[in-house]
Amino acid sequence: MTPRAFLLRGLLAGLLAGIATFVVAFTVGEPHVQAAIDVEEAHTAAATDHHDEPELVSRDTQRTWGLLTASLAIGTALGGLVGLVSAGVVGRLGRLTPGQSTALVAVAGWVAVTLVPFLKYPASPPAVGDPDTIGQRTTLFFVFLLVSVVAAAASIALGNLLHATRGAYVAVLAGTVTYLALMVATGLVMPSVNEVGDFPADTLWYFRRASLVTNAALWAVLGVALTGLVGGLHRRESATVARRELAASL
Repeated sequence: MTPRAFLLRGLLAGLLAGIATFVVAFTVGEPHVQAAIDVEEAHTAAATDHHDEPELVSRDTQRTWGLLTASLAIGTALGGLVGLVSAGVVGRLGRLTPGQSTALVAVAGWVAVTLVPFLKYPASPPAVGDPDTIGQRTTLFFVFLLVSVVAAAASIALGNLLHATRGAYVAVLAGTVTYLALMVATGLVMPSVNEVGDFPADTLWYFRRASLVTNAALWAVLGVALTGLVGGLHRRESATVARRELAASL
């Protein structure tokens, strides 16, 4: 099982995840994105002498071909990255099979990259927040994301180290508690962002929920597809090795 085999399967799984993400984003997310845009346009029209200006990219293009292109690109790139990480941890996580370690990478990736950063700095439509603080808010998010990924890697390494001497229960418990403690401390130290203003709370909630569901769909399809592909490859290669060993022993 070579890194190239993991990479190719990661790209394929990512492509499938991108298609699924587009379907979820278009059906679940786009109505709430449009609702947020309508609120923004209403505020702009009320605050200024609003004149329609030609759009560089039409809204219909953004929500169809633009969304599809972005979903496929992000899904494929993420799939390749997860595939390479999965290749790097094979045989290094206790007795986990390649399929099981790949599933762990996918779950840890979703938690560290999507779920925990979302809890601290949830997604918001463009109308929410002061335009002058976009750079600061973006920096805070990526710093928190980086800390989350590093903390997840360190926690998994700690759990793997304890597994040999303390067993699976202590290893999983120690790794989980370590990650949670690091992220809670980081969340308390890093500043919060509260620039909602008078944006409708229900519209903001539906937008954020749709964002989280869309990201969950991306990681779920990617994890399931890549785990299945890697597991199938492992079974075929194990069967081939077993046949060769049997033939050599005759």
